[in-house]
Amino acid sequence: MAQLSAMDTAWQQTAGDRLASLRRMRLLATGLLVLMLAVFIVCWALEAKIPWLAYPRAFAEAGMVGACADWFAVVALFRHPLGLPIPHTAILPNNKRRIGDTLGAFFAGNFLNSTEIAARLDRVDVSGWISHWLREPENVQLLVKWSRGLLPPALELLGSTRLRGASGDLIRRGIDSIAAAPLAGRVLAVLVAQGQHDGIFDLGIETAIEFLGNNRKTIRQKTAEKSSGWIPGWVDAKLADAFIDGLLETLAAARAPDHPWRNEYRTFLDRLIVRLADDPEFYDKGERIKSDVLDGNMVDDYLAWLTAEIETNFKGALELENGVLAATLERSVAAIGAWIDHDQTARDTINRWVRQLVLSTVVPHRDEIGTYVSDVVVRWDSETLVRRLELQVGKDLQFIRINGTVVGGLVGLLLFVVTKLLG
Repeated sequence: MAQLSAMDTAWQQTAGDRLASLRRMRLLATGLLVLMLAVFIVCWALEAKIPWLAYPRAFAEAGMVGACADWFAVVALFRHPLGLPIPHTAILPNNKRRIGDTLGAFFAGNFLNSTEIAARLDRVDVSGWISHWLREPENVQLLVKWSRGLLPPALELLGSTRLRGASGDLIRRGIDSIAAAPLAGRVLAVLVAQGQHDGIFDLGIETAIEFLGNNRKTIRQKTAEKSSGWIPGWVDAKLADAFIDGLLETLAAARAPDHPWRNEYRTFLDRLIVRLADDPEFYDKGERIKSDVLDGNMVDDYLAWLTAEIETNFKGALELENGVLAATLERSVAAIGAWIDHDQTARDTINRWVRQLVLSTVVPHRDEIGTYVSDVVVRWDSETLVRRLELQVGKDLQFIRINGTVVGGLVGLLLFVVTKLLG
């Protein structure tokens, strides 16, 4: 809006300058007519005493005729001379529809045809203009400021609920597009390649040892409950302790890097990775599990929370004039400008896209554009039409009046001289 306002102001200033220039030229043309009248009166009054004044009198007389004739012709284009409804005057106001149709057809046929537009676009380096514009830090800051001002209203226009729903659906579709079993196999393969599986094995051993140590009493009780009634309780306790101690010793031994269990565990993981990647049964199970998880309310709640957090943080970052987001946008815009400036392929691609965009949008609709021009002209009232056309060509038409005065005077003088010579 600010840019449009600036353009309107510039146009108004230009129109004001043209009006002032038109008034000066009118004054000059009218002043020349008045001068011819004054010369004619003086020469006519003194001609009896000074015979040679007949020559400037003839010049001034013919100049007045030429000036009046051209004044009439110029005025008749725009209005009735002296307000008199003389036929074939006020030509432009009386033919608004025909002028509008002709102007629209002329504009569409001569300026918006594919040959003219393509030839013009071939000479326009849009990508060069963009890169040059983005090299100026003020322009980069202006673009970032404009973006920061545009994004919050855009988010409000979309609506929070709608935006969150769209974001959640986007995340959900992204997750759903990835096969679960092969993905799990790739993740597991990466963990094994980096040796992270040994940590998981050790964590499992330590967890089992800790569980047995913390639940020794419970295991004794369960052992006594399952034992025969004729076996004393202290025997059950001894048996349970012996079993637990044996397990603890076995698990402690499994901590060794070369323990057979560790090798069997690695072999199991290798087989599992292969099955996750290739086994159709695992693939189907993974998809069913993924579908059940995505259909659950927990996922919906989490996605809603996640998108709300992103939206809140994004809006907060936009409000900080010198925040991380503003700095990131500024660096990104500057990087785009540098990339366009140094990458000839990118420059050619941008220019080609712009040409295709203009040719595919403007040329097919040139008749509508011509109709728009015609309708605008027709909607103008007669005074507006006359004023705007006069501002464009009125100054040049005043030269016609000046030339008519001078040329008419010279022709009149020539005829007077010829008459004298022949007489």
